[in-house]
Amino acid sequence: MTYRERFRAALRGECPACLPAIEWASWWDKTVDAWRAEDPAMPADNGMLWQYLGLDPHHQYWIGTKAPGCPEPAAFGHGLLSDAAGYEALRPYLFPVQAQDAAVAWARSIRPMLEAGETVAWLTLDGFFWFPRTLFGIQDHLYAFYDEPALMHRMNQDLVDFYLPILEAVYREITPDFMTFAEDMSYKNGPMISPKLFVEFLRPYYRQVIPFLREHGTTVLVDTDGNMESMIPLLREAGIQGNLPLERQALVDVARIREQHPDWIMIGGFDKTVMHRGEEAMRREFERLLPTMRTGGYIPSVDHQTPPDVSLENYHTYVRLLREYTQKAAATAG
Repeated sequence: MTYRERFRAALRGECPACLPAIEWASWWDKTVDAWRAEDPAMPADNGMLWQYLGLDPHHQYWIGTKAPGCPEPAAFGHGLLSDAAGYEALRPYLFPVQAQDAAVAWARSIRPMLEAGETVAWLTLDGFFWFPRTLFGIQDHLYAFYDEPALMHRMNQDLVDFYLPILEAVYREITPDFMTFAEDMSYKNGPMISPKLFVEFLRPYYRQVIPFLREHGTTVLVDTDGNMESMIPLLREAGIQGNLPLERQALVDVARIREQHPDWIMIGGFDKTVMHRGEEAMRREFERLLPTMRTGGYIPSVDHQTPPDVSLENYHTYVRLLREYTQKAAATAG
């Protein structure tokens, strides 16, 4: 099998012995700055760090929803609008017409590598919790489910109508191997949205996009930080097949998820907060994950961006252990 075929088989639980060694998250700029201070020979192009660090490749593309010149929030978490009039004023900066050409150009640029089986394609879309939050701001978004329900529905229908033609154009060029809806709709203590609101405001829009993705063979994941375990039944009903990053600090337990949801697909789960402690601490964390690695449908990776307190030496150790434990999982997979 090619690398791409092995990756797809591992992701779908068809080949626990095919686990890749990937870093799903882009590296934190502060971390990369610290590493470059340790080794000035590191590639200047962050897109080549996977190769320098000895990891397997993937190519991610995030379809942008905002045009150049779109206003920026005053500060992190602040909004750009509060009502329908504000949305009308902002809409000329949303859903840029050039997004389709840009997405198609990306697809064409990686098609030779995909056809050769040398990489995998990962597509990311703003999700139906994430997108309105970027417009309302964190606090006002949560109020908007009650104060501006019609506007919330309009935003997400506009998002669907923006994405579908772009997806059709991309899929004429390539078939992404997996995709993520960027959501971040949970935190340490659980989801930030109730089941009732999920069903009313998010599920109808997932169900307009996900069938197209799955019919073409793309694995559909959601990217949500925090503890999302209680959301899995709702996500499954919407057509989602798995998630990342499975943050350990939020008490997410990949073994518990695998026991309760045997076919749920997972990427991530390795506790980033142990990496700076050295090899023994990282080895213990891999031992915790190993039983789940053997079951298939779980690709281990850091549970979010590697923090700046992780030295380059420790990260090289992490990659060495990641490859060691993927081999262990392959040797003992059920």
